[in-house]
Amino acid sequence: MAVDFFTVGQRIQKRRKMLHKTQEQMAEALSVTVGYISQIERGVTKISLDTLSEITEYLDCNFSQLLDGSAMQSDLYLKDEIKLQESRLSPVNKRILSEIADVLEKNQAE
Repeated sequence: MAVDFFTVGQRIQKRRKMLHKTQEQMAEALSVTVGYISQIERGVTKISLDTLSEITEYLDCNFSQLLDGSAMQSDLYLKDEIKLQESRLSPVNKRILSEIADVLEKNQAE
């Protein structure tokens, strides 16, 4: 099952920023380069379990906060992100989103 490392990276970045930590601070704490942290947050590189464990410890969170719904084949894939985005839309834009989803669903079936 493929993991969406972009989604995982975005969650890491969001958590880091929520804690008011910089990439530099995180890199220093993990003994890695700022460039490596940037690559992780952009989903450019795959993260080892050891590194992910260090990140969860540094960000005071658990694996599930970063990984749940990140498997592209999972029924839960991006569920929370989509739900949050949808909640921010106006009623008109929610209707547009629904119409877009209908088109995507029809194209997928073909």
